[in-house]
Amino acid sequence: MKKVFFWRMLAFGVALTLFASSALAGEKGGGGQKSFLWKIQSNVATAFILGSVHLAKPDLYPLPQKIEESFDKSGILALEADPATAQDTALLQQMLAAATYSEGGLLKEHLSRETFELARHEIERLGLPMEAFSRTKPWFLAMSIETLEFQRLDYDPENGIDVYFARKAAGKKRIVELESFDYQIRLLNGFSDQEQELFLLYTLKDLATLQDGIEELMAAWHNGDTKTMEGLVTKTLSESPELRPVFEKLFYKRNREMTARIEQLLKGKKTIFVVVGAAHLVGKESIIELLRGKGYSIEQM
Repeated sequence: MKKVFFWRMLAFGVALTLFASSALAGEKGGGGQKSFLWKIQSNVATAFILGSVHLAKPDLYPLPQKIEESFDKSGILALEADPATAQDTALLQQMLAAATYSEGGLLKEHLSRETFELARHEIERLGLPMEAFSRTKPWFLAMSIETLEFQRLDYDPENGIDVYFARKAAGKKRIVELESFDYQIRLLNGFSDQEQELFLLYTLKDLATLQDGIEELMAAWHNGDTKTMEGLVTKTLSESPELRPVFEKLFYKRNREMTARIEQLLKGKKTIFVVVGAAHLVGKESIIELLRGKGYSIEQM
């Protein structure tokens, strides 16, 4: 069971599973309706940036025609991390080592009693014994809980947009990574004990409203409604400002780094199709606003 979880986490977006994966499309758009797709123009190149959902239902497809056409125009597909690399045995072993405490360390020794009991309640509600996670670190437990809940609601990483386009591009387009799974593993494993507990607490709080709020999230993605999406993504943060350090590392810092990588790609002459989690594209510190501040021509499509 553990190996399956590790592989699935690696294969479908380590950090973004928690925050962007619920923004799923329920209807197919077209015509003049806005979508979670932007066109970025430099002096020499064009990039299309799509807000991804990492877990979805099969009825997400077909995607709106404007998205498919933008992909067809591109010569490069840029992903946070290429799902194909997740099958690497060495990477899996790295994940296993990073996600568990060595030398007999236990999860409960690194959490407050209150947080541990909240996590126990959710794991047991989802049908698993807490003992199965006794040596895992809080960041991995948080991801496991979130993924289990989405799977309970029939959302599958196999249907994720990043996976969909990676398969379409295989052997036909150049695929580049804005980050990598190795980077994402090191990011999460670099959290302090306090940050890991905040990360887990955020997940547990967010879980309570997930099922009720998913339709609103779906509509926001489908309509290209960035204001609603931003409000939903940051709701827990606005209610619990102590979570800001987690947001800074998971979103804002990564936004700055991925923006720099996109800028490098825009110096070339090929059209780029970028797929990143939808949560990275909303708000004042988003990739879109960072690129806008650098003077690029930007149009939401």
